[in-house]
Amino acid sequence: MTDPIQLPALSTEKDFTGDEFSPIYTTTVTVDGGAASHGRASGRACSSDGALDLDLRMPAELGGSGQGTNPEQLFAAGFAACFHGALGLLARQEALDPAAISVLATVAFGRNPEDGGYLLHVDLVVRWPGVPRETATSLMERADGLCPYARMAWRGTPTTITLAP
Repeated sequence: MTDPIQLPALSTEKDFTGDEFSPIYTTTVTVDGGAASHGRASGRACSSDGALDLDLRMPAELGGSGQGTNPEQLFAAGFAACFHGALGLLARQEALDPAAISVLATVAFGRNPEDGGYLLHVDLVVRWPGVPRETATSLMERADGLCPYARMAWRGTPTTITLAP
């Protein structure tokens, strides 16, 4: 017999009154450049706890082999998982069964017409059979404000870039 999976003890309540960001969980992933000295094309991504350890490769559409995971896939997985978790939490609070929820995240990598640089575009599609459309839509709107990936997409995220000593 296996132990049941424990759900996170997170809240949707506005129960934090601090003046500064208060981390609950932190992770670190290191990417090296691999054979081509290019993290996106031939790199390796490893988390500090060893749970993530994979080769990064450019998708065929960008001239790569397509024979590995790329950053857009990782971002899509993280966004979909996080939004799914937020929506599931809200569903449980409304006594709804979140078992049938699935979230499809499509991440497009392209050019920004404003400055010619690169930009990501994200589309999320939620499937939740058996739940009235109005109910699902209302909870999705609430999940959009709760999910940190969605908040990052809408509001940006504080980022620091420093050179190690």
